[in-house]
Amino acid sequence: MRYLPLYLDAHALPCLIVGGGEVAARKLAWLRRAGARVTLVAPERCPALQESEDFHYLAARFDPMHLDGQRLVIAATNQYEVNLAVAEACRARGIPVNVVDTPSLCSFIVPALVDRSPLIVSVSTGGAAPVLARPIPCC
Repeated sequence: MRYLPLYLDAHALPCLIVGGGEVAARKLAWLRRAGARVTLVAPERCPALQESEDFHYLAARFDPMHLDGQRLVIAATNQYEVNLAVAEACRARGIPVNVVDTPSLCSFIVPALVDRSPLIVSVSTGGAAPVLARPIPCC
């Protein structure tokens, strides 16, 4: 087992999402459901991210200074170089980072979730084949 399964209290946790596309929008919804305080940094954002006002938006390219005060980071861009820069900057500061679809750059991964709050079930393949975890029937 490479990854330690745990549940993090994200209420009011300062989190950064780097990226402005549909994947970033899904990650934003996931973090906001957990009560996180989210900042999103991207030069532009997709329509789904323009409709919501429950996060702080910085219209900029990623800069390591955006990590100041952050406790958890998700890199959700379609540019490997940007995702790599985010991962390296997070590692240098000891901030947990998830780089969507690139497990080798992650210090944590996000499992498939079945949310029947208060019951939450998570299933993971350790980042090897996330699509395999989705069809597992639960509850």
